[in-house]
Amino acid sequence: MDTGSYYERIDEHRYKPTAHASGAWSTDEVHFSPLGGLIAHAIEGHLADRPGDGLVLSRISFDILGRLALDECEIRVETVRPGRTIELVEAVVLIADRPVVRARAWCLASGDTAAVAGGEADRLTHPGTLASWAMGDVWPGGYIASLDVRPLAPPLPGRATAWISTPLDLVAGEPASALASYLALVDTANGIAVREQPTAWMFPNVDLTVHLHRRPEGRWTGLDTTVVFGPTGQGITSTVLHDINGPVGQAQQILTVRPV
Repeated sequence: MDTGSYYERIDEHRYKPTAHASGAWSTDEVHFSPLGGLIAHAIEGHLADRPGDGLVLSRISFDILGRLALDECEIRVETVRPGRTIELVEAVVLIADRPVVRARAWCLASGDTAAVAGGEADRLTHPGTLASWAMGDVWPGGYIASLDVRPLAPPLPGRATAWISTPLDLVAGEPASALASYLALVDTANGIAVREQPTAWMFPNVDLTVHLHRRPEGRWTGLDTTVVFGPTGQGITSTVLHDINGPVGQAQQILTVRPV
């Protein structure tokens, strides 16, 4: 690991993952978390071609279509539904010319609604007062090893609240927005509150959907996470998302649960 980033840009549409992006179900695969941030980064680059329209990325959904090999990827972005106040953008990730992720982002008009804002949960304890947790004791891979994970209390089976941050850049040599950097850590939620040890049970998520009522700020991603396993092979990871100023939205992941 001789680079301080999860990805390196090859050209306008192609990126190469570093060893920091590997794991956690297999170290020869990409952990979806940094790839999700990279997709958001590519979508924001696409939206930047139309500056000044005042639209804010407010929901993004990712469908994981297949194995995410630790190999270079191509990301293609297009506007599906253009508009002045509402716009839908789609991104497709290809590895070895095969689609492996489809993402759709709703971008909504921005305006001043401070007078009616409310209804959110309380803030989490500030991460500066918390100790780090060795999440690498549970999960392998370069991605998990790159994180600073600070739980508010010892994680329990199916329940954990933790702050996540990383010193690494998303893409080497280029700035990423606070939103893309934030989203690059959200998929970690499925690994902080394991109901069963991953050496005995598999529970990978096949999707991730993030709804935001506020733009996240700062370098910390707060995850207030609950994991439920059903009786017929499905599970759900549900997370209230925070930054240091309070809640910013919610994330959901559907899981396929099976014995190893």
